[in-house]
Amino acid sequence: MLMIRNARPQGFGEHVGSSLDVLIGADGRITATGAGLPVPADTQVLDATGKTLSPGWMDLHVHVWHGGADIAVRPREAGLATGVTTMLDTGSAGEAIFHGFREYVIDTAPEAIFALINIGSIGCVATNRVSELIDIRSIDVDRTLAVIEANRDVIRGVKIRASHVITGSWGITPLKIAKKVANIAKLPLMVHIGECPPMLDEVLDTLTAGDIVTHIYNGKAGGNIFDDEGVFARAVEAQKRGVIMDVGHGGASYSFDIARRAIARGFKADTVSTDLHLRCIERPVGDLSTTMSKLLEAGLSDAEVIAGVTTKPRAAIGLPTGGFLSPGTAADLTLFSLDDAALDVPDSSGGLTKLSRLYTPHFAVRGVHSMQCAARRPVAIAGRTS
Repeated sequence: MLMIRNARPQGFGEHVGSSLDVLIGADGRITATGAGLPVPADTQVLDATGKTLSPGWMDLHVHVWHGGADIAVRPREAGLATGVTTMLDTGSAGEAIFHGFREYVIDTAPEAIFALINIGSIGCVATNRVSELIDIRSIDVDRTLAVIEANRDVIRGVKIRASHVITGSWGITPLKIAKKVANIAKLPLMVHIGECPPMLDEVLDTLTAGDIVTHIYNGKAGGNIFDDEGVFARAVEAQKRGVIMDVGHGGASYSFDIARRAIARGFKADTVSTDLHLRCIERPVGDLSTTMSKLLEAGLSDAEVIAGVTTKPRAAIGLPTGGFLSPGTAADLTLFSLDDAALDVPDSSGGLTKLSRLYTPHFAVRGVHSMQCAARRPVAIAGRTS
């Protein structure tokens, strides 16, 4: 059994007091919560005094089909060891290789892993070297729908990378096909935005409530929200009609300048995610806690950041957003602190900024799996200061 003692609760939605004890049974389920709980015999006690306890962090954008997608990290590099209990792999696997992803990764990892199926059948087998969307032969609608039906417990949407490095001259057509498949399956569509074409205007106009735009603070010319005021207005309107705006930091998709300008104008990310993969894990991303710290520095509030990695990403893919402390519920918790700091970190556009506060994960538990955590801070090298 495990007792988390004297934590400060945050993000649970219900009033649970200013100090919280949580007793977790040997079966990994919540046994009791409250203040000053008695400690049963043979119980490991974790003193959480001065630390904050939240629902387990969820990263809405990762790539963890290691060995199947050439950019993917191992789940353990993005998971419990960094405070993350739940992950959404966004399109590493298309219909042709999803069975392997499920058998060797999703069903074996201690973290909860859900997936968006790539509309391109081969997924990210050779990312940006062999496109998953060369032409219409790259998409098999019937097979994609069949794989979704066979895996509805873990497939929570469809993913398309809608930028010219993937689609070439194919333009908006693959996005429209992906949206149709998502509609048939009654699932959300996540769209990667970046290099145009297709134009961001037409991407936003295609999406409906529940769909997700990832990389909203990218700084790519022709693919960012400040290309012109019309694009920015469309992005604001899309969010108002229920399109979810996701950070998706990645190796090329987060600009401090864009994030600060957007947040200052009230265009705030709904979800905070890393787009963690092999080409960005050391620099510029590191881990989810560092990405959270960057968004805090850019202007999101602490409450907005925590909601962006707990309840909001779960809601985006239809997972429960409450009851984390209910007796009998499988434990799904992250213990962390928010500390003063003075750390230079990079964005994806060659900029550096100094973080004055840092989220630091200390302990994560999901069911019978628990782990001491350590933040992975990205390497900061000389660059322009933003």
